[in-house]
Amino acid sequence: MALTVTAAAVSRNFAAYQDAAVREPVIITKNGGPHTVLIAYEDYLRLSRRDRRVEATASLSDDDLAAVEQSVMEPSLDHLNAELLTDKHAAD
Repeated sequence: MALTVTAAAVSRNFAAYQDAAVREPVIITKNGGPHTVLIAYEDYLRLSRRDRRVEATASLSDDDLAAVEQSVMEPSLDHLNAELLTDKHAAD
């Protein structure tokens, strides 16, 4: 779950919201809508590691496409699929 606060509230008591962000994301609103998010440094690192290189499948050869279709993920990486399925990390 995330905590939602106004930018004015964060400005008045930044230290408290900085501490709160270690426990859960703090959504900061501006003009009544979400504007920025304050998160723990560890969460930032985890999210930044998720950046992936993307290529259009049209640029892949038939052999490359066949290799992708036949590929199987190592069981030691199953936790990555599980992470994608949790509410905390679900994409909207």
